Amino acid sequence: MSVSRRGLVLGGAGAVGAAVVAGFVAAPVRRRLMGPDYHIPDVPAGEVRLEQVRSVARQRDVDLFTAVPHGYGAGADLPVCLVLHGASTRPKSFRQYGLPQLLTSAVRNGASPFVLAGADGGELGWDASSEDDPARMLTEELPRWLGERGFDVGRVAAWGWSLGGHGAFRHAELDPGWLRAVAAFSPAVRAGDAVFADVEALANTPIGIWCGTEDPLLDDTKALVAALPERPEIVSYGAGEHTMVYWTGVAEDAFQFIGKHLRE
Repeated sequence: MSVSRRGLVLGGAGAVGAAVVAGFVAAPVRRRLMGPDYHIPDVPAGEVRLEQVRSVARQRDVDLFTAVPHGYGAGADLPVCLVLHGASTRPKSFRQYGLPQLLTSAVRNGASPFVLAGADGGELGWDASSEDDPARMLTEELPRWLGERGFDVGRVAAWGWSLGGHGAFRHAELDPGWLRAVAAFSPAVRAGDAVFADVEALANTPIGIWCGTEDPLLDDTKALVAALPERPEIVSYGAGEHTMVYWTGVAEDAFQFIGKHLRE
C-alpha cells in the first residue's frame, strides 16, 4: 500500500500503511509520536514564551513560541533559528518535547547561542495560499514579531521536520541568502515536487539532513541528497523512525550545526 506524502505527514508518523487513513491517525500511532521516550536533557530551560499574536496572513491568532538558552536572559541580539513544525505538531507542544532543554544542552556543549522561534503554520505545510498563508506569515510577519522582541533577525536559519523540512528547503529556494543554514529532519519531499524542481537554488546554502533508517521517507530523502547541487555539510542516517523520539535524539547535533552558521 502506498502512502502519499500528505497522508504520511498528517499521520505524524512513523506510521506506515493502514495506520493513516484519509488523514486520520490511529490512537496508538499518535501515542507513539507523542510518547514519553523522546530525549530531554537534564538541564534547565532558559526563558521560554508561548504567546498569541495576530497573523494577518493566516487571518487568525496564532501561537508564537520562543526559547532562549539558559544563561542568556531574554536573548537580546541573539540570532534566530526558525522552527517549522510538521503536520501533527504545534508550537504549544515544543516545551513538552524538551526543545528548550535541548537548546541549552547544545550551547553548554559548545554551540554558539541562538533563539528557537516558531509560529503555528497549520497542518497543510508552509506553502503560499491566497487565504490562509503560512508562507507569508513566515517570511513577513515572523521576522517582525521577533525583531520587536529584541532578537537579531539579520541572522536567521531554519530547522524543520517532516512537512517543516520541506518548508525550510522551499523557502531557502524562494529567497536565496535569507537563511544562513537549513537543518531538515525526515523532510517530506518527493521527486518531482517543487523542492526538487528548484533544487539548484540551494547552492551555497549550508544544509544538514537527518533521517531515520526505518523512516518511510528515507528513499525520498536520499534522492534529494543526490539531487542537491552540492553535498550537504551533514548527512546522517541513523536508527529511527518518523517520530519525535528520533528527531529529539538528533536535535543537539542539528543545533551545533545551526549555531556554527549563525555566528557573526
